Amino acid sequence: MARNSLLPVKLTDSGRPVLSPNEIECFFLSGVDLLCEDEPNTWFPHLKSGLLILTTHRLIWLPDATASGNASSVPLASISQIFSHKKSLKSVFASPRVRFQVSPSPERGVATSGSRSVVVTAVLRGKGDCDAFVAKFWENWRARAWEEAESGTSSGSNAAAGAASASSGIYSSDGTVRMVGVSGILRKEQEMWESTDKSLQDAFQDLNALMSKAKEMVMLAEKMRLKLLSGPNSQTNATNDEEMGSKEEMQELLLSVGIISPVTKESAGALYHQQLSRQLADFVKVPLERSGGIINLIDIYCLFNRARGTELISPDDLLQACSLWEKFDVPIVLRKFDSGVMVIQNKSQSDEEVFTKIKVLVTKPDALRAGISPSDAAMTLGVAPAMAKEHLLSAESKGILCRDVSPDGFRFYINLFSEIERDDMYLVKDQGIYASWVRAIHAHG
Repeated sequence: MARNSLLPVKLTDSGRPVLSPNEIECFFLSGVDLLCEDEPNTWFPHLKSGLLILTTHRLIWLPDATASGNASSVPLASISQIFSHKKSLKSVFASPRVRFQVSPSPERGVATSGSRSVVVTAVLRGKGDCDAFVAKFWENWRARAWEEAESGTSSGSNAAAGAASASSGIYSSDGTVRMVGVSGILRKEQEMWESTDKSLQDAFQDLNALMSKAKEMVMLAEKMRLKLLSGPNSQTNATNDEEMGSKEEMQELLLSVGIISPVTKESAGALYHQQLSRQLADFVKVPLERSGGIINLIDIYCLFNRARGTELISPDDLLQACSLWEKFDVPIVLRKFDSGVMVIQNKSQSDEEVFTKIKVLVTKPDALRAGISPSDAAMTLGVAPAMAKEHLLSAESKGILCRDVSPDGFRFYINLFSEIERDDMYLVKDQGIYASWVRAIHAHG
């Protein structure tokens, strides 16, 4: 058996591949085998029955639940040739096949000792449009998007080296006076903001320009967010609360600007809801942390669609994606309260823990007299008042609480009826809140 010398793929908690900067998913195919035609082969393994993801930078192979093997990737830079897809009478009754040649080298991302180029056949045994995949495969391979990132990195290093060599004089190579010191920094910042402003103006001229600039805007927002997060801590004391609040608000806005590679029906095909479910599981982590481990499904629908930009999803798509979480090993779950309200919450958050916090809150002296409102419970549980009300109603259904409905709204009290003996309602038990309350009354006359 060939030794797997392909690049490993890092996965998220939901089982989706972690993409590199500027990498976008373009096509999904299930039930794909990657078989090496050249024997003996010592570095390219036979990968059978997996999910094949075509991105702008790689071919990513993920094993199915019943398949063996680790997640691997073939950089498009290492592919030296894609063979033409020939159709014949025999191919009509067989699984579609796509053949390409992989040439390993350190520069192309695959380095193996004593290796040689091999021809690999992708056998498409699952459902999927083979012709569309081949067309997208050719398009991404010819586009060579990975070279843009490499050229950007090299140009940045060359620019830094040029700046270091020219720093010895006050005049630049074209004879003009270089901007140095504080004035140079201010001038550079001004040029950067002018360029950013021009990009924003171009982006919002019409819908087509917005869609073409969407990726650039997401990258710009991410850079701004990272710049805010990496601000000097030494200036914290000199910054007032209003400025800190504005900074945190700006970070939250930038976090929800967009998803660089949203799963679409065009790219995922029959795997659309499955991949959408995994991407949604990764997305809801941050909103759940900010909302106390539980969030309304309607709020997630708005946040997720805002992050997807122009690739909006329907409520049915969202509901179907959430219902698939039962099949995946993800730390979140879709829950429906007795009132019909649907929420997303962490699996680690149990009702018993919530009920314990509610019991502590409702047995405080002030709460025993006046009860608690959903707003009071929301402050204790760290969730929205609407979610706190659902928890209180659940505690009522379990017999922990009872409620009083008045023009002022709902007030919840500890349920003392469960401590009263049904056969003798005047009998006071030795333990319980009701017994303590009765003893306190007798003690004060």
